Amino acid sequence: MDLKDILSRLETGNEEDLEKVLHQYNQENSQTFTFDQNEENLRSKVCQSLVTALGTQERPCCQRASLETLRILSRDKCALEPVATREGMLVLAGLAQLHTVKDGSDQANNLHDDTLTPEQERVVVEALKCLCNVVYNSPAAQQVCADVKLAHSLCTHLHTRSGRHAVGLFSLRLLFLLTALRPDVRGSLQSELHAVRLLREVLERTLQVRWVGPYEAGAPEPEALPIPAEDNERAMEALKAMFNLTLTDTSDEDGQHQFRLIVGTMRHLLMLRTEMEEKTEEAHSHAVNLLSNLPAECLDVLINVPVQGGHEKYDGNNMDAIQVLLEFLEKRIDKGSNYKEGLTPVLSLLTEGSRRHRHIRRYIKAQVLPPLKEAKVRPEIGNTIRNKLVRLMTHVDMGVKQGAAEFLFVLCKESVDNLLKYTGYGNAAGHLVAKGLLAGGRGETKYSDDEDSDTEEYKNVKSLINPITGHVEEPMPNPMEEMTEEQKEYEAQKMVIMLDELIRKGVIQPMGVRKDCTVAPLEEALRQHTHESSGSDTD
Repeated sequence: MDLKDILSRLETGNEEDLEKVLHQYNQENSQTFTFDQNEENLRSKVCQSLVTALGTQERPCCQRASLETLRILSRDKCALEPVATREGMLVLAGLAQLHTVKDGSDQANNLHDDTLTPEQERVVVEALKCLCNVVYNSPAAQQVCADVKLAHSLCTHLHTRSGRHAVGLFSLRLLFLLTALRPDVRGSLQSELHAVRLLREVLERTLQVRWVGPYEAGAPEPEALPIPAEDNERAMEALKAMFNLTLTDTSDEDGQHQFRLIVGTMRHLLMLRTEMEEKTEEAHSHAVNLLSNLPAECLDVLINVPVQGGHEKYDGNNMDAIQVLLEFLEKRIDKGSNYKEGLTPVLSLLTEGSRRHRHIRRYIKAQVLPPLKEAKVRPEIGNTIRNKLVRLMTHVDMGVKQGAAEFLFVLCKESVDNLLKYTGYGNAAGHLVAKGLLAGGRGETKYSDDEDSDTEEYKNVKSLINPITGHVEEPMPNPMEEMTEEQKEYEAQKMVIMLDELIRKGVIQPMGVRKDCTVAPLEEALRQHTHESSGSDTD
């Protein structure tokens, strides 16, 4: 179907004829995402005419067809100017049954979500889809939404819309887009509407959270069915919007209370499963991202569940949620790709949880860094989670490398000696240089005095371990054993010449250690030591 035909039908105003040509165009272009540049002006005119027609059309089926066509055309950023106006956005907001601010006053809608007919509901869903596309592709539309407080309207409708899957889903998706693209909207939603609390309540209803304690949700029954796919979809959109809103610091008393309730809800989510394994992992990923935004002192809610009970070894704390996070961590490592977005959030979460909460650290260390019984194999070789994390300490991505190293460092209570025992000096050197601990010592965080004692097997081989590689090496033959003194001198001179050539060409640079244990070019380090030595001399 040609756009010119649609434009001509729009000009005649016959809704029945228009509906037929729009349906044909929509069917032909439902999967169209690239457009002919030569028809850019034509698409823009069609968008303008559709917006105008939508303001006057009376038949819901024609409105839905018009909105579907507009949604397809809104995939083209260059054609959005007529839609991304105050008038165009208000038309779409009205069809989506959203209250907006118009000319300084509230514009109410004639219909409420609980009285929508099925056809009217389909119109609302299409209008919301259009708004999502236009907002995502147009900064001008984002500004209009901020001016008319569209996000505020979405928040006030969250309770009533959550009962209708498609309406609730795309309302939450639109809220996610607005809070992601407009930081000012995030702040106003928090200060004026307490949007985090509203979204948490929506999430609780979606996941059927049943509170049995101040911050403890009742455990799901062993035979409980998986989360229905539709509920899981809405939960994911709510989690993404909550992630955006919690980027803003909320340090007041109610904010802390809300954060702890969120942690309790996230613990409940971690204990649930969906109908598909990949959807369960996706749900856990969003939960991890949200938990990473919250203050670390609130993470004790993950393990403090008195009603369900816990492990006596960890003073009655329940480690089930931490075990789920560890399993999620290992799955992300095993994927072998997208480490920056997929792995670093859970590494950061477990690191901060271990740094702040002794029982979390003790449990994770028992799983990740159990007492060593032998050291015949290099720390980075093998399939245990410790081996996998040590391999990540030399990853090419700086964020991944630092995240893995800091996680292990915190599990070792920021003790350099303990870290080297599990990783070897070669794997840990980069992290220690960055922290100024190349010469040994401890980090700044204070930890409890409980210490893990070495096993007898490890004590027997400890003196034989190569500190650089972190394992016991087989005795190597001495290559100089059969050389004469003249051959040794020749090889030494040859090596000096090669090193000198590499230095002069800038391939390598000699480095030294400053007094603060950080690395610097050798000349600079020597100057510092010489200056200090001369300053300490007395006549």
